[in-house]
Amino acid sequence: MGITVEELEKLITQLPQDQLRKFRAWYEKFDSDVWDEQIKKDAASGKLDALAEAAIAEHRVGRSKKL
Repeated sequence: MGITVEELEKLITQLPQDQLRKFRAWYEKFDSDVWDEQIKKDAASGKLDALAEAAIAEHRVGRSKKL
């Protein structure tokens, strides 16, 4: 890849407002998709099992609140 983060930052600061809005919307979706994929991988690999078990145990003894 031929661009650095610093170069990208500079380009972003030079965007007109309408283009900056488009970039923000795109990046929000991109970041959300990356996060969702990581959560799926972590869940499938068992990385979240201990957290889930701890939360369920806390709920069983009455240490949770209804949302």
